[in-house]
Amino acid sequence: MGTFSIGHWAIVLLMIGVPVFFAVRSAVKPSQGLAALVGFGGWFMLLAIGQVLSPLRTLAALANSVEGYRQLMPQPNGPVAVYSEVALNLAFLALQLVVLISMLRRSRRFQQLFLFQWIAIPVVFVVDTILISSTLGVPVSQILAGDALMTPVLSFILTGAWVAYVYKSVRVKNTFGGEVAAGQVATAA
Repeated sequence: MGTFSIGHWAIVLLMIGVPVFFAVRSAVKPSQGLAALVGFGGWFMLLAIGQVLSPLRTLAALANSVEGYRQLMPQPNGPVAVYSEVALNLAFLALQLVVLISMLRRSRRFQQLFLFQWIAIPVVFVVDTILISSTLGVPVSQILAGDALMTPVLSFILTGAWVAYVYKSVRVKNTFGGEVAAGQVATAA
């Protein structure tokens, strides 16, 4: 068993504490009309926080892989594998930043871009696995050993729930669907 770092505790706190905070806060506030549901508030605030943190998580994953990349570089085709994986992760980071900017600018394209980001999770994982397997000549079963599959599957499932929320939420439709929303600056409501 590995250690449970401060970063893991922060994620647990975010996943449990923040929803409890918003649930208690929304129970205290009087209910408003559907037209008043605009902006970054309620459950949408959790999604916004997650979207802001997602590029940072991708950068942290890249930083944590530096030592592994150093070990791969002297291997045959090691530089190709390393540079390809870094390029793939940087492309995913760019997509995350585009989605974040579209969210903050309240672009009508946010919902579609968020869907693309969700679809990119398994695509990036599969392409990366095939790329590493083919360039290094390592069996896919060896690459997927241990819990290597757990993180992307969990990420895909949780993001899928948020995609469903983005397409069903009145707040999201009001925030990104109206002409007023397009001209507003991103503020917490």
